[in-house]
Amino acid sequence: MTSTERSIAAAEEHSAHNYHPLPVVVATAQGAWMTDVEGRRYLDMLAGYSALNFGHGNRRLIDAARAQLDRVTLTSRAFHHDRFADFCAELAALCGMEMVLPMNTGAEAVETAVKTARKWGYRVKGVPDGRAKIVVADNNFHGRTTTIISFSTDPEARADFGPYTPGFEIVPYGDLAALEAAVDEHTVAVLLEPIQGEAGVLVPPPGYLAGVRRLTAERNVLFIADEIQSGLGRTGKTFACEHEDVVPDMYVLGKALGGGVVPVSAVVSSQDVLGVYRPGEHGSTFGGNPLACAVALEVIAILRSGEYQERATELGDHLHHELVRLTASGAVTAVRGRGLWAGIDIAPSHGTGREISERLMERRVLVKDTHGSTIRIAPPLVISKEDLDWGLEQLRAVLGS
Repeated sequence: MTSTERSIAAAEEHSAHNYHPLPVVVATAQGAWMTDVEGRRYLDMLAGYSALNFGHGNRRLIDAARAQLDRVTLTSRAFHHDRFADFCAELAALCGMEMVLPMNTGAEAVETAVKTARKWGYRVKGVPDGRAKIVVADNNFHGRTTTIISFSTDPEARADFGPYTPGFEIVPYGDLAALEAAVDEHTVAVLLEPIQGEAGVLVPPPGYLAGVRRLTAERNVLFIADEIQSGLGRTGKTFACEHEDVVPDMYVLGKALGGGVVPVSAVVSSQDVLGVYRPGEHGSTFGGNPLACAVALEVIAILRSGEYQERATELGDHLHHELVRLTASGAVTAVRGRGLWAGIDIAPSHGTGREISERLMERRVLVKDTHGSTIRIAPPLVISKEDLDWGLEQLRAVLGS
């Protein structure tokens, strides 16, 4: 039995089977490349679902983490620490907002956004107690907590986990008329992904986000943008909402905010919105800890340079040009995305998304399937054009194009 086989067998025996990973066991990683326990190198074309936007082992981020490890890693919010104020101020400035509520994971940040919107609705908008409603889109993916899967339309995420949390209305993604019809006097927020990642990198129709912004402003409803996957450089802008010159009332951030080093998430909004909280009403032991703040501060500094946004734009244009060419062969039925992020629908005659992912793994390229026939491409933004082209060459070979 090989080292890979032993590791996979042990994982299968001792861990819950809530994931179906590809049969590769990663031991080390650097930049856009990962090496398995057998010494084989793989091109990472997934980047931890955008958690690794700045690459594996990014020296600036590792150095920031290492320096903080020698000082203090956790105080809890029972005390102040010397990285917290700078983190909150810098992240608020990056978002063009005023206040930050730090958490750990993306799902935790979405839960925080839901609680914040409801509390704002009761305390500021004047919605009767217990009547607050949040409008969401079908095919959404905001996490897998009990509240979040209550407004999921994915049977795998939702089945057998009820009873479900009320207070949500689901409308078709990209349908502004349906959204307008759903918003009523009890609506406190509209929660959307500017691009739906898990659904297959679905980009809404032009003008949709701007229309959502106009509607929510007119109806005194919060527009919450879940930019956990789409934000922080992935689409060629710091935030995907910027492609339509939209600023929401609240950003929900995660994944890349921790630089692939530690989990860091945050809700960022105005004083009017986040100012509804009083001590004891919400919290997290590890949220905003010194180590997380130190790493996130370096992420913010990297984003301020604009370098990675430019790379995502330039390499993204090249990526989409090459992917569209695959549709001519019939092996690919659709390509969607923005920046260095793409969803590719595979023709059934060429295999399932899982089968294509496994064939690519055999050629030392790692991607991940979703919704049966779709694979997602989202390499670290540090990837070179040469490596990107090599990865696309392997995809063409697998598809026979």
